[in-house]
Amino acid sequence: MESQLIRPGYLTAHQTARVLGVDLATVRQLVRRGKLTRAGGTPRQPWYAVNDVTAYAANRDAVKVA
Repeated sequence: MESQLIRPGYLTAHQTARVLGVDLATVRQLVRRGKLTRAGGTPRQPWYAVNDVTAYAANRDAVKVA
């Protein structure tokens, strides 16, 4: 269940997974590997900054092309 009280400029874990085209387990692994940083929320319902998610996605896509 997604939180309905999220601040503008942030994504839930579910939204982040959807944007990146991955599952929740992959989002957790990205955090563990230091590729993505939690920006708020709670340990069970973290938030991620939109800027961080889009920057990661752009960098990932650039590496795929290169």
